[in-house]
Amino acid sequence: MINGILGRKVGMTQIFAADGTVIPVTVVEAGPCLVVQRKTKENDGYDAVQLGLVGRVSPRRLSKALRGHFEKAGVPPARSLGEVRCDVQDAVAPGDKVLCDIFAADETVDVIGLSKGKGFQGVVKRHGFGGGVATHGSMFHRAPGSIGPSAFPSRVYPGTRSSGRMGGKQTTVKNLEVVKVDAENHLLYIRGAVPGARNSLVKILKKQGAASAPAA
Repeated sequence: MINGILGRKVGMTQIFAADGTVIPVTVVEAGPCLVVQRKTKENDGYDAVQLGLVGRVSPRRLSKALRGHFEKAGVPPARSLGEVRCDVQDAVAPGDKVLCDIFAADETVDVIGLSKGKGFQGVVKRHGFGGGVATHGSMFHRAPGSIGPSAFPSRVYPGTRSSGRMGGKQTTVKNLEVVKVDAENHLLYIRGAVPGARNSLVKILKKQGAASAPAA
């Protein structure tokens, strides 16, 4: 089975459980997606499918190579592409639809997205440094302090935590619970927060070895 889908983060809200408990959820518009390419172990070294998130995009905004890629698959141009793993025995062909009903309520998933970019930040915000005292004339507040001895090795070790660009990296949040599946509107309600800003692309993956959702 195909173990994932592409989606668009809509935003956060809250829903009420049967016992009245408030559950914070992130709403993701998951799919519909079309299979653009089937990758096999014989040809590509692994078994996967390339999915295209359905969305209006002008063919003029695509490169000639990408237009040919979609024409070969016989599918309309997609705004976003992504790969998800699938089983060897899956009979998947270009043009097949992948919908959010492959997930079920109470299922555990991993969500991959691009974290929000926060620009150039200091060590206190970027790495959680404590900083110095704020009283008695101290001039050491949010500075990083010593980053290496002068005698030996007389240099800064690679990987030393310092100020720099924060965010804007691929981030995976694991073991999130699917609270509700709205297959009619292609919506998934996932407990907690997922990476990325509103309208950003996310990939939702089933946990390896998890039971598949019942057929609709």
